[in-house]
Amino acid sequence: MASEETRTMTPPTVRSSAAHDGRKPGGPSTRAWTTRLLVLGIVLSALNLRPAITSLGALLEEVRDGLGMSGSVAGLLTSVPPLCFAVFGVMAPRLARRFGAGAVVCAGMAAIATGLAIRPYAGGTAGFLAASALALMGIAVSNVLMPAIVKQWFPDRVGSMTGVYSMGLALGTSLAAAVTVPVSDALGGSWQSGLALWSGLAVAAILPWLPFVRRRPAASGPEQRADGDGATRAPEAPRLRITRSRTAWALAVFFGLQATAAYITMGWMAQIFRDAGVSAGTAGLLLALTMAMGVPLAFVIPRLATRLPHQGPIVLALGICGLIGYAGLYLAPAGGAWAWALLLGVANCAFPLALTMVGMRARTGPGVAQLSAFAQSTGYLISIPGPLLVGVLYQHSGGWGLPITLMSALMIPQMAVGWLAGRDRTVEDEADR
Repeated sequence: MASEETRTMTPPTVRSSAAHDGRKPGGPSTRAWTTRLLVLGIVLSALNLRPAITSLGALLEEVRDGLGMSGSVAGLLTSVPPLCFAVFGVMAPRLARRFGAGAVVCAGMAAIATGLAIRPYAGGTAGFLAASALALMGIAVSNVLMPAIVKQWFPDRVGSMTGVYSMGLALGTSLAAAVTVPVSDALGGSWQSGLALWSGLAVAAILPWLPFVRRRPAASGPEQRADGDGATRAPEAPRLRITRSRTAWALAVFFGLQATAAYITMGWMAQIFRDAGVSAGTAGLLLALTMAMGVPLAFVIPRLATRLPHQGPIVLALGICGLIGYAGLYLAPAGGAWAWALLLGVANCAFPLALTMVGMRARTGPGVAQLSAFAQSTGYLISIPGPLLVGVLYQHSGGWGLPITLMSALMIPQMAVGWLAGRDRTVEDEADR
């Protein structure tokens, strides 16, 4: 729906200290300050949404040895992120309606910081999993609310702001993949220190959201109403019967299949290269290249997607890159390692495309929040078996042939449902039929 990029809306009214110096709360200077702070919060939050996963992928062999994990248990570990995203992500819209999206994201960043600081020193596999789940809970609610925050505050710039958010996410992902192993080596080969250092980045992301913690959800427009102290509040938005929308289901399945590919890549690709004879440091750099491809493309693809009436051709182009990359991993994993890492990095940009389509397939901020929660929670449930199955196949087959074949096969239905999700329509129209 290219028209989403041309629609305008005034940002929600907010409180500020400007009320004490004679300026009206929500005036132009207050809104400008709040918008800049919000952009900073979005970027810093995006940087924190994947290091918990890719830092672990780069050190998975060391963590397995340190905690005494089998290949199957390590596969379970790589399945924990989508499980947590599915379970906790569905709670995000309700929490946002009660406490405000800013407060929920701030709490999410605090959960990430705490979980990442604790998990390397929790002692044993159970403690490691529990601390990881805490961090992933914070990531889950932030994942769901970011498209809604972009839709509410930047409705005339959905593509560009989704691109900024996606670039931050891709940058954090690639940095964690590239830096974790060298930092661990510099700290005496301690994988615990290499994993724990990322908690500091999450602490920094808490700060921009603090001014939003005590603000109640607000909205602009003719339907807003005032509460007892004069602040504007939006009436409760009617909930969509989202499961009646074919587009919502197509988007959920597309989200799930691209998440399957992404988490298999983040969890296992470095190990694939290491088993092919590539050094641990180089394998981490290859994973970093795959993730880094999302930095420029995550900005370009959402802007391109919002200018097209149908996003299906982009889905197909990304899928073809994935199929070629998997074929290369199967036939010559070490010989063409850099080419395969680059192609799989392009294929992984299905994630920012999916986020953009979430913002385009609903007309309002509440609608986007509901669609985002449904698509991400359902999608992550779909993606749970993938990384676990790859671990089981790897352990019992003794090689990567069967896992890579599975990854290639899943790309075909991903392209098909992505084509359906890219059609020019909204879930409000379908859910009300």
